[in-house]
Amino acid sequence: MFDLDKWSEIWSTVRRHKLRTGLTAFGVFWGIFMLVVLLGAGKGFRNGVEQEFDVAKNAVFVWTQRTSVPYMGLKAGRFIQLTNDDVRAIERQVPEAAFILPRCELHGTFTVQVPPKSGAFTVKGEYPGYPAVQAMDLQQGRFVNETDIRERRKVAIIGDRVVAVLFMGANPMGKYINIKGIYFRVVGVFKGSGRPEEAQQDAQTIFVPLTTLQIAFNQVNKVDYFAFIPKPGIPAAVVETKVKEVLRRQHKVAPTDDRAFGSANVEEEYARVQGLFTGISGFSWLVSIGTILAGIIGVSNIMLIVVKERTKEIGIRKALGATPWSIVSLIVQESIVLTAAAGMVGLLAGTALMAGISHLIAGQQTSFFANPQVDVGVALTAIGLLVSAGTLAGLVPASIAARVQPVVALKDE
Repeated sequence: MFDLDKWSEIWSTVRRHKLRTGLTAFGVFWGIFMLVVLLGAGKGFRNGVEQEFDVAKNAVFVWTQRTSVPYMGLKAGRFIQLTNDDVRAIERQVPEAAFILPRCELHGTFTVQVPPKSGAFTVKGEYPGYPAVQAMDLQQGRFVNETDIRERRKVAIIGDRVVAVLFMGANPMGKYINIKGIYFRVVGVFKGSGRPEEAQQDAQTIFVPLTTLQIAFNQVNKVDYFAFIPKPGIPAAVVETKVKEVLRRQHKVAPTDDRAFGSANVEEEYARVQGLFTGISGFSWLVSIGTILAGIIGVSNIMLIVVKERTKEIGIRKALGATPWSIVSLIVQESIVLTAAAGMVGLLAGTALMAGISHLIAGQQTSFFANPQVDVGVALTAIGLLVSAGTLAGLVPASIAARVQPVVALKDE
């Protein structure tokens, strides 16, 4: 591989046939370039879509709808109100759930005040496990804890937009806000996250303990909906199914009534998305490898032409004592150099293009596309593919060259 004479011969061959070499190398270059670009773009789409999943990848949400089947003397079309009794029933009968989070929102029209400032914000009652379901960028203080729930403390965690409006940017920690005539002490501040519209809405939210919200604002024993996180190793579908069964028994809903309770299984949605991107990745490899194979065939054909052109030279070499291996290594090395050089240029060009796109969209709020990149594993695989391709492309011409008989070769015109 480090024989200077061989490298000189390869360089001489390339210089004599610049156009032929360039057109042949382009096939390999384009195949590797397409592989890098397609996989990088696929990664960008994957990153963008995963950013849209701003909740835990195995979360389950369950809410009520209207019944569609009469049952036990109760008519169809009945609306079901979830209660704290449902929380206790689910805790007893669904041990597969690691987090059981009843959730409720303060209903009606109202303003939140810190005289002389006031504003209209969303107030939600939550349990301590909320950050396990939805990531929270807590800037100061803490979230709701078990003591808050048990003692029904009047504490609040407020978004950064609430801070800007009510406190005009001043530190709100330990201060009080007035929600419908009831004062809550600020114990935490968080920053809105997600897409721009979601972050804006999130930043205008105030979280209080659910038990406090129920008692303080006359929404006693009312729950709007549930969020669940299964224990490690437990499929989210198991928790989803068992929770619905418990709620059907609690509220006398027919076992065949599939419309009484709605649900969203994030784990299943995420699995479908991952399956889609696995298919896209496989398609990218298929297209790129097909292009690379076409380039390899071109390289192999060119090497056959080279062997034909150099038949007399090869005969002279063998007559002077050259071994078959020295002939084979010369042809294979030339093939590897051609494919590797073209492929590396394609790899660098594709990587540079992805880096350029990533730089252009950095800091911009783009939906479904973010941080396109080429994995190190893909780059190493591409390099290995190049070496293998070069070897394969040169094997057939090299074996033909090795079988050349000196006497026959010297007669070749």
